[in-house]
Amino acid sequence: MKFSCEKALLSGAVAVTSRAVAAKSSIPAMEGILIEAGESLRLTGYNLETGIQATVPAEIKEKGSLVLSARLFGEIVRKMPDDMVIFSTQGYTVNIKCGMSEFNILGTDPEEFPELPTVDQQNTLTLPQPTLRSMISQTLFAVSDNESRPIHTGSLFEVEGQTLTVVSVDGYRLALRKESVAEKKGADSFSFVVPGSALGEVEKICAGEEAVTITQGARHIMFQTGDTVLVCRRLEGEFLPYKNAIPRNNTIHIEVEARSLLASIERVSLIISEKLKSPLRCVFGDGMVSITTKTAIGDAADQCVVSGDGQGLEIGFNNKYLMDALKAAPADKLRMEFTSGVAPCVILPAEGEENFIYMVLPVRLKAN
Repeated sequence: MKFSCEKALLSGAVAVTSRAVAAKSSIPAMEGILIEAGESLRLTGYNLETGIQATVPAEIKEKGSLVLSARLFGEIVRKMPDDMVIFSTQGYTVNIKCGMSEFNILGTDPEEFPELPTVDQQNTLTLPQPTLRSMISQTLFAVSDNESRPIHTGSLFEVEGQTLTVVSVDGYRLALRKESVAEKKGADSFSFVVPGSALGEVEKICAGEEAVTITQGARHIMFQTGDTVLVCRRLEGEFLPYKNAIPRNNTIHIEVEARSLLASIERVSLIISEKLKSPLRCVFGDGMVSITTKTAIGDAADQCVVSGDGQGLEIGFNNKYLMDALKAAPADKLRMEFTSGVAPCVILPAEGEENFIYMVLPVRLKAN
């Protein structure tokens, strides 16, 4: 195998594919990147759960394939001068030259590298990268890390007509985002669950402005944008019937500036830590919410102006869960809906269409 490629392009492709490489594996090839020089130059990282493949323009003089340690190859290319990288192999020995630098390192047999699963196309949808990126970042925080319910360690993608809904839930909160789809093929409505770990990588890949196509297969999902492809397995099981879980006949409605409320909670949270856990005690009055907390090192209180009457409702929250929802909400002004101190709090946009809903379960407060 022999090819030459621009350092910046090669470095970018190695960085992207390295994200799917297994950190430690009993199969040495899985700690590496598969380099294939055929009609074009293709790099693949695969950890048996998520695979990322990047295609880069290169001048290919001799075809071939080989596996190189992702960590070492990545470091070599990253530290090379900005010039053409000339890559050639003799058996399993690899010679990498760039400018005045030269390396000779050992590769591994490509036959040992696991094959990336092929995705049998059932349904596809296309939407702009910034849209998908925001939908993932604004729901990913609510994905569960509890392996006893594997289905909830991913996000539900539900397509109905021309609308895509992404839902994450972890037993304490729920995050939902809706957007319209640019185009789709296949069934009128379909759904699948994508692992949260893979979505974290999809979010990083969607760094540009062009479109991303999502293909649903029988067992795998493929995200394709430009010259980069990510394949991950689908999570199987019964996802929470979220439409029934969100209470919508709430009796108390207040409106609040997201940043003001977030700032108040952050100030009060300064005395809460991993060791000193304590819920926020929130009292929603007429035009004002009072937030207090008490830990072993002291107590803190703050107030935030709201629109509407909270009817003196007292409710407790885990500070992190409430802050995560307020940070993710893509609107400046929010509507918060309540029924009682033990029922979930529902957070929606105060104006415009309901393209997001967050739900946070309250925490039981001890009597004063």
